[in-house]
Amino acid sequence: MPHQPQPQAPDELDAQAVRTWSSLALAALGRAREDIDAINVYPVADADTGTNLYLTAESADRALDDAFTKVTEGTAPASLAHAVRAWAHGALVGARGNSGTILAQLLRGVADVLGDEPGPAGPAGTGAAAAGSGALLAQALTRAAEEAYAAVSHPVEGTMLTVAGAAARAGEAAGAAAGTAADVARAAYDGARAALAETPGQLAALGRAGVVDAGGCGLVAVLGALWQALSGQEPASEPVRGRAVPVPQPADPCAQEEEGPAYEVIYLLEASEAAVDELRERLDGLGDSLVVVGGDGLWNVHVHVDDPGAAVEAGVVAGRPYRIRITHFGDERRRGRGERAQRAVVAVVPGEGLAGLCGEAGATAVLVRSGEVPAVPELLDAIRRAHAREVVLLPGGAELRAAAAAAAEQARAEGVRVAVIPTRSAVQGLAALAVHDPDGSFDEDVVAMTAAAGATRYGELAVAERQSFTSAGICQAGDVLGLIDGDVAVIGSDLAETAEAVLERMLGSGGELVTLVLGPEVADALAERLEAYVQHGHLAVDTVTYRGGRYSAPLLIGVE
Repeated sequence: MPHQPQPQAPDELDAQAVRTWSSLALAALGRAREDIDAINVYPVADADTGTNLYLTAESADRALDDAFTKVTEGTAPASLAHAVRAWAHGALVGARGNSGTILAQLLRGVADVLGDEPGPAGPAGTGAAAAGSGALLAQALTRAAEEAYAAVSHPVEGTMLTVAGAAARAGEAAGAAAGTAADVARAAYDGARAALAETPGQLAALGRAGVVDAGGCGLVAVLGALWQALSGQEPASEPVRGRAVPVPQPADPCAQEEEGPAYEVIYLLEASEAAVDELRERLDGLGDSLVVVGGDGLWNVHVHVDDPGAAVEAGVVAGRPYRIRITHFGDERRRGRGERAQRAVVAVVPGEGLAGLCGEAGATAVLVRSGEVPAVPELLDAIRRAHAREVVLLPGGAELRAAAAAAAEQARAEGVRVAVIPTRSAVQGLAALAVHDPDGSFDEDVVAMTAAAGATRYGELAVAERQSFTSAGICQAGDVLGLIDGDVAVIGSDLAETAEAVLERMLGSGGELVTLVLGPEVADALAERLEAYVQHGHLAVDTVTYRGGRYSAPLLIGVE
C-alpha cells in the first residue's frame, strides 16, 4: 500500500520530506495519468507517457517505502542521503518508456547532490539545515537537469528536458536570492509551468497537434508535489490536464506522421562506464530516442530500433542485460491515434529471437532467461502495453501460471478481458499464435489456440549442471538431458544424438510438423542433421527451424 503523506514542517528538507514528495508525486501522476496519455504525440504517438511516468514513480515510491521499513526495524532514523538514494534506485530499476527513463535520471541527479549532504545531524545526515536547504535544493535540481540532458543521445527542445532546464534555472535564481527550500521549489514549479506552456512553439509535432509536451506535464506534477511537500500548501489548481492547447499553425498539406523505428527496447544492464560509452555509440547507429541512465555499474537502456535483436546483442557485448522488454510500435501507434485494439496476444518467451518472432506476429513479448519467472507487475505491464479490450496471455511455462493468473485478475479489474492459455513451453505458444484469429470471436479464438497448444508435444535439450537423479536414471554434470513434456526421457553425451533420440520418441505417437528452436551457441549444422533425420524416417512430417537467440535453451522441439 502506498505511503500516506504525513504533515511536514515547512521548509524542512529531510528524509521525511523526500518520502512525502514521493507520495504526493505518485498521487498527482495517478490523477493526471489518462490526461497525459491523451496528449502524448512525441517522440512516438503511443499514448503511454502518463502510464510510464506513473509506473516509474510507483517503483520509486515502493523502493523508498521499503527503505523506510528496513530503517524502522533498526534503531537509527532514516537519513536524507539514504532516502534519496533508495528513491532514485527504485526509479532506475522500474523506469518505463522514454519519459520514465528521463524521470529516473532526474531523480538520480537529485540524489547525487542530496545523497552526499551530511546535514545538521552529522554523518548520519537526517536533514539539511533550513539556512542552506534552499541553495542545496537548487543545486540538486540543476544537477538533475544536467544529467538528464547528458543521458539523452540527441536532446530536443520543447520536451521534458526543456521543462527540467527551466525549472532548474528558476530554482537557482531563488536559491541565489537566499530563498528557502520551499521558495526554490515554488520557483522551480512556476518556471516549469511557464516552460511547458511554450513547448508547442518549440516542437513542430506538438504545434501541429495543438498540445503541450506530455513528459513535461508529468514533470510539472512532480515539481508541484515537491512544493507541496515543503510548504504544506496544495497547488492552486491541478497542474496537469490533458486538454489540447490551441496553437495557430499554417496549413501544411505535406505534413504527415513519421513512423520511425518499429520497436522499443528497454533493459537493465550491469556494465562498466567505459563499456556503456561504447554501447551508446553502437545503439545510436541502430535507431533513435536513445536514453541511457544510471551509473555505478547499473544502467537502464532505452532505444527505438528496427532490429531489437541487435539492440539486445549490443547490451550483451557491453555487459549483462536483464529485464528485457521489447514492444512493437504497430499497436502503440494505433493507440496514439485514439484507437484501442479489440484483441491482442501477450507471450512470455525465453530468447530474443523468439521475442522478435512473436513481435512480427503482432504479439507483445515478455523476454526472460530460460527458466526465469517474471514477476506479476511485469506481466501486468505487458497486458497494459498491448492496449486491447481482450488479451490472450501465453505464459510459456507451468511455473509461470500463478503469476499469469494474478496479472490477469488485476487486468480484469481494470476492465480488460483476459484469457490465460496454459502453455508450458515456447513452442506451444508458437503453435497457439499460428492459429490466432483476431477477427473471430474471443471464445472461439481462445478455444482454437488452446487446442493447438495442447496438441503440441514439447521437448527440450539441456546440459546437466551437477549429478542428479532423474526419471531416466542418474545423470552426471555435463550430460545432455533430453526432456519430453517436462520430464527427463533421455540422458546422453552428444547434443545431436540426444536430440535424435528425443525426436524419435516424440514422433512415435505421430505428428505432422516438427518445430526446432536453436539456442545461440548451436550450429546450423544441427538443424540440417535433424531435418534430414526427420525426413528419412517420417516422410510426411514437415520441419521448420527458428533461432531462439540469446537466453534460449540449447534446443526446443515441438511436434504437432
